Amino acid sequence: MFVFGNFISAIANVLDIILSIYMWIVIIAALVSWVSPDPYNPIVRFLYRATDPVFRPVRRVIGTIGGIDLSPMIVILAIYFIRYFVITSLKELAFRLAVR
Repeated sequence: MFVFGNFISAIANVLDIILSIYMWIVIIAALVSWVSPDPYNPIVRFLYRATDPVFRPVRRVIGTIGGIDLSPMIVILAIYFIRYFVITSLKELAFRLAVR
């Protein structure tokens, strides 16, 4: 069973890294949106393509409050929730399977 526990631990660690990287992409996209970026810049296009599919449903649900887009903050909170609930639960499961 320890092999399966190590496998789940590895998956949890990889997901944690991916979520951390995506959180930084969201932060950078939010900061870039405060200025007037060139829409043809490849970095700006990547940021929009990487974040818009996640921001769009959040914007549809909460909208903008006073002209302020809160979708990046909601997405970051969701990432923290996933990291502290799902990832921690996966690591705990992996630990319990490895100990048996």
